[in-house]
Amino acid sequence: MLANDKITEYLDKAAAGTAVPGGGSVAALNAALAAGLTEMVANLTIGKKKYAAVEAEMTALVEKASQLREKLTAAIDRDADAYTEVMAAYRLPKSTDEELALRKQKIQDAIKHAALVPMEVARQALAVIDLASQAILKGNKNAASDGAVAAMNARTAALAAIYNVRINLGSIDDQSFVEKMEQEVNQLQNSVVEKENEALSHVNV
Repeated sequence: MLANDKITEYLDKAAAGTAVPGGGSVAALNAALAAGLTEMVANLTIGKKKYAAVEAEMTALVEKASQLREKLTAAIDRDADAYTEVMAAYRLPKSTDEELALRKQKIQDAIKHAALVPMEVARQALAVIDLASQAILKGNKNAASDGAVAAMNARTAALAAIYNVRINLGSIDDQSFVEKMEQEVNQLQNSVVEKENEALSHVNV
């Protein structure tokens, strides 16, 4: 599993001339890192007398960010697996009409799945930005810059995931599916930029 690799091992695999891990997997990794940094800011707030009034809020934030980090960590491999499924579908036999039809359906199903995985990463990365913003605004001011890095990393992850959704949509024949996904990615992209700007506005440097 990619998520269990050492950092240097993962970086070597990302640098190699292979299809996985690719941009979608790296997007999930970035979002997971952002969730972890958000947890750190909240954990550096919990137990401090100065921030006693927000301790319960920060404790709840840690739990939410931890759950997102777990899901995003799993997506590091889920994205790579989805791409592998697409490649496997393209390798299916195509000697007869029946094989061609089956191959086409398998390819379409696999590409849809390959679009849905980064879409979920984008949604979760957006949720991380919200949590990072909350941590910056109410958490330990000494860690505000870490919260800013979390928000920026989550922004990058979300936009990267959106690119991966869009590139897959270009190969999908189901126009109803494509239109629904395009509508959501457009909304997500706008929200990501707005929420990152809001989060960074809380940082006084």
